[in-house]
Amino acid sequence: MTSVVTIETAKRQNPSWTEPWVGAFFDVDNTLVPGFSMEIWFVRHLVRLGVIGVRELSRSFWFLLQRIPPLSLAPLRSHKLYLFGQDPDVIESIARTFVLAHARHKISARAEAQLERHRRAGHRIALISGSPEFLVKPLAELLNVSLVYAARLETNDRGYTGRVFAPLPYGHGKRLLVERLAKRYRLDLTRSYAYGDSPGDLQALQAVGYPHVVNPIRGMARIARKRGWPITQWA
Repeated sequence: MTSVVTIETAKRQNPSWTEPWVGAFFDVDNTLVPGFSMEIWFVRHLVRLGVIGVRELSRSFWFLLQRIPPLSLAPLRSHKLYLFGQDPDVIESIARTFVLAHARHKISARAEAQLERHRRAGHRIALISGSPEFLVKPLAELLNVSLVYAARLETNDRGYTGRVFAPLPYGHGKRLLVERLAKRYRLDLTRSYAYGDSPGDLQALQAVGYPHVVNPIRGMARIARKRGWPITQWA
């Protein structure tokens, strides 16, 4: 069953007071921004610009082959080998321009409306995404969200190493970051909200009192129905 996601009570939609002890944690890819992950579009953009090519992409391909079976893209979430040796300043500049020019119009209007409801209620809003930080931060600025937890890429004096710092905001790592935020800002997770689309968000959704499954993929609709969680489409 599909429902429009709202904050549950009229008081929370039009509060006469704020609730700074409540968190609202948003996934980004296919949640705030429906469709393929921003990173996939960004890689294609880098190829079109000639910044990366077959050599750079093959690093990820061979890295993945060495870890089969099982057939899974999971190893690529913590290894961005297509960026090995790239100058972080150059990539971050390209990423900011890309987000402003191409990703801005992909943000779901329903998602923005929900963000605004939480903002009016005084909730502590955070974007928590496994996508690279250099893509998520410009998006967060567009949405006026100051708290961002995304994949932070390791660098050395030669550029990106291809590795991602732990914890990766995915699966258990995403839940860990939700709990860190709760501790840092004294949030009541039993009264907090989380929004996600895939099994990588499951543990974060389980951590809060009000989980919402958005644009479900990879079996998340079935999981949500089994648990009695609201399902919505922010397309």
